[in-house]
Amino acid sequence: MTKRTDILIIGGGLNGATLALALASGGFTVTLIDGRPREIRADPAFDGRSYALAHASCAMLRALGLWEGLRDLAQPILDIKVSDGRAGEGPSPFVLEFDHAEIEEGPMGHMVEDRHLRPHLLDALDATPGITALSGRSVTAQSVDDRGVSVTLDDGSACRAALLIGCDGRNSGTARRAGIRYTGWSYGQTALVTAIAHGQPHNGIAHQFFMPEGPLAILPLRGNRCSIVWTESDADAARINPLPPEEYLAHLRPRFGDFLGDIALAGERFTYPLSLSLAQSMIAPRLALCGDAAHGMHPIAGQGLNAGLKDIAALAEVLTDAQRRGEDFGRSDVLERYQQWRRFDIASMALATDTFNRLFSNDNPLLRGLRDLGLGAVNALPRLRRGFIREAAGLTGDRPRLLEGRPL
Repeated sequence: MTKRTDILIIGGGLNGATLALALASGGFTVTLIDGRPREIRADPAFDGRSYALAHASCAMLRALGLWEGLRDLAQPILDIKVSDGRAGEGPSPFVLEFDHAEIEEGPMGHMVEDRHLRPHLLDALDATPGITALSGRSVTAQSVDDRGVSVTLDDGSACRAALLIGCDGRNSGTARRAGIRYTGWSYGQTALVTAIAHGQPHNGIAHQFFMPEGPLAILPLRGNRCSIVWTESDADAARINPLPPEEYLAHLRPRFGDFLGDIALAGERFTYPLSLSLAQSMIAPRLALCGDAAHGMHPIAGQGLNAGLKDIAALAEVLTDAQRRGEDFGRSDVLERYQQWRRFDIASMALATDTFNRLFSNDNPLLRGLRDLGLGAVNALPRLRRGFIREAAGLTGDRPRLLEGRPL
């Protein structure tokens, strides 16, 4: 038996699940194929992973009926402080500060813990008509013809649809089977990610501290806790991450500082090798890529999940509008509208994150002086600073309806 549906999505993580909900809200039937068992996705334990959702991303979740159940569990980001310095010496006196009070829309974003977001998405998938979720299943083959796309699963079953969408992350099997190649490189850096408990309140302030080895992001969570994304060289990260808790903290404390009082580990520890990865095309016949399957960037601006949600909002709008006009929404000319909409923003973000990482992840005295002057200059120019705040909040550019909080 071959299961037939309008759209097939490969990958049941945050991007895949959100895309399924967005497409269902546009009237499509969707089959979501996820290689991981549902019970792993639904694990309610706190492991330290969290996401910085821009204001526009929160508006999108609101439009999809998801935000009401998350709002009271999320921590508003009220202020962002960006500084340069060295471990053990503290930040330079030139600090760039973004205050949410400078824009009318409210907080620039919210921090949402993985343990809240994933189960919430799974419950919404179960409650949404038109979505079939196949967990613990992987794709072994895919084929395309003029009328649609077919995939074969590891249990021998088959699915067919007008369109296949890959949300299966970096090293996407969907992209590989379609012959899509990637451009990119390794940064020789690894992100150490965990949650920290601290003695003093964070007051909703996020910190981005640039050090020669790489940036340290300190992101506020509910209560006296924060999420950290701490960048080190590959070799140092491999040495630090497996250390006993107190030795791990002994390396972190000189970088973190004492402005929040004493610190302690409050979650599991993870590492992620950092690289730039851009699909040479986001589309192929009867196929589109979203999220990390299309682009992977340095987390220096915290835009990873937000970039994926922008993909989802744009693709869902293009497909929904095409269907309402009576078009074959899986045709290449329709998918090209999606690629054109997203290509410039993705290229700009990739260039910005790559440039910032190269500019700040060094101890060159000349560059350090230029960096400090640049941070101070932007902080002294309210109009320019406000533009950066709106960009960080996702409030600039040609936004899809969902990112404006409007339904499809």
